[in-house]
Amino acid sequence: SDIRPVTPADLLGRHEIDTDVDSIAGYLTGRRVLVTGAGGSIGSELCRQIYRFAPASLVMLERDESALHAVQLSIEGRAMLDDRNLVVADIRDRQRMEQVFAEHRPEVVFHAAALKHLPLLEMHPTEALKTNVWGTIALLEAAVDNGVERFVNISTDKAADPTSVLGYTKRIAERLTADYARGDQGTYLSVRFGNVLGSRGSVLTAFKAQIEAGGPVTVTDPDVTRYFMTVEEAVQLVIQAGAVGRDGEALVLDMGTPVRIDDVARRLISEADRPIEIVYTGLRPGEKLHEILFGADEIGERPIHPGISHVRVPPLSPAQVPVYQFDRPDLIEELARVCTLDSDSAPSTAPPSAFRRTG
Repeated sequence: SDIRPVTPADLLGRHEIDTDVDSIAGYLTGRRVLVTGAGGSIGSELCRQIYRFAPASLVMLERDESALHAVQLSIEGRAMLDDRNLVVADIRDRQRMEQVFAEHRPEVVFHAAALKHLPLLEMHPTEALKTNVWGTIALLEAAVDNGVERFVNISTDKAADPTSVLGYTKRIAERLTADYARGDQGTYLSVRFGNVLGSRGSVLTAFKAQIEAGGPVTVTDPDVTRYFMTVEEAVQLVIQAGAVGRDGEALVLDMGTPVRIDDVARRLISEADRPIEIVYTGLRPGEKLHEILFGADEIGERPIHPGISHVRVPPLSPAQVPVYQFDRPDLIEELARVCTLDSDSAPSTAPPSAFRRTG
């Protein structure tokens, strides 16, 4: 009875990194800030932390109205859903994004909206293309058109030497963000980190649900490892990135030693009041046995913070990105090809027709 339950921080395999956010988040105070995916695990925590810095306005954009209800309740202690700063919208809708940006004129944007479940996106790559790539383009276009000063695209370690639809689309989003950084409209950058413990759909959430149901707990491979962060660490990095990141970069947190998923499962099972079986299911298409933080051709530098690496990202024009083609059998191969296109062959900005032809 004296032993407390395992927390997400216990499973990191390292000490939590505490970033002094208060010292660098002054760029949020008195500014107009917009967060996409505001109802998700990262987006909602971003909103809660940004709110502490007294922005002039905090626009929370989300396509899930129930998620908006929950995040407003967590921040304000009420959820009347009667504030124009609560925006129900889909980032895939370019015209709607232009409308939202024109109304709220954000100065700082944190782009957290994404599709992120690897196996589903392997089966439905067009949906990943629509949201993670073309949705990002819609936001970048609206940001440039409306004078956004700082744009922080939230990425994933799966974008480093990607092997999955999730990784391909997030790598493309990093490169698109770097392309828009070549203009003089503001600072446009990405933040890359690993799995977030306790987020919706995370391995921790799944394992706990399986244990509560009596098992079995499913692990893909006994040797599979992943980098983990707490949601608080992830959001601190994102906020710091907005202050110290430079145009066209991806910022990568020093996340310590990768954690064996099997160890996480066994640690949680040890708290159960009955025996729980572990079943190994095998790696799924697109999954890596071990994730990496940097691509083979990337060199991380740490010019500002000892725990944050800065990586240059080669730009990619939206003109090089495939349009929606539901019946295209080689879409995954095309996404992989686009990831590695020579940036020298891409124009610095896409002609308007390159984006608007998708409708």
